[in-house]
Amino acid sequence: MTTATYEFDTQTSTKALDVNVPQRAGRTLWAPAFAMSLMGFAAGMILAIVKARAIADGDAVLAASLNNYGIAAMFFGFTMVFTGISFAIARILGEFRVGGGRTQEAVGDEVKTLKMPATAKAFIGLMAMAMMILMAAVIGHVVVGVQINAESLSLVDAERWDLWLEAARRFAVQLYLFAIALGLATIIYVIRFQSIRIREIAKAT
Repeated sequence: MTTATYEFDTQTSTKALDVNVPQRAGRTLWAPAFAMSLMGFAAGMILAIVKARAIADGDAVLAASLNNYGIAAMFFGFTMVFTGISFAIARILGEFRVGGGRTQEAVGDEVKTLKMPATAKAFIGLMAMAMMILMAAVIGHVVVGVQINAESLSLVDAERWDLWLEAARRFAVQLYLFAIALGLATIIYVIRFQSIRIREIAKAT
């Protein structure tokens, strides 16, 4: 038995709707996010090499500070990777929204467009929360590194801060992955709606 589109929360118009604000951001920012992730990973690799030299020279203070700078660079890269994936998902949803609407408009039928489902709203909210936590952890590692260099923070206290920041990073990564899963679930939901809508149009014509 086929599910009718009236079981979905939609809005009806005579013309195809354009992308919404998150989808417009996805179109614009997915590529810059991926580019910045590569920069972060490259900086992290360079800092790791310099840290290895500091360890070989027996400079514990410099090695500890570089360790924090390296973690900050690498997790800036991870933040941008996850952000790029999230923006790419938003872009895909935008293509479905516009393409599906234009297909309905082309056959002369009324255009039914899905309203933003709960999974999409949760996707945006969790992605923003995860990004803020990860960026706060990145900034925290930079601050710890600076304080180690200034000798205003002991290596023992720095290690304690590293543990707290690691916990924050792990939590943020889990949030990001869960948000991405919700974004993919939204894509499945949209595909299901559009396949049913296409069958309705085919039967009507």
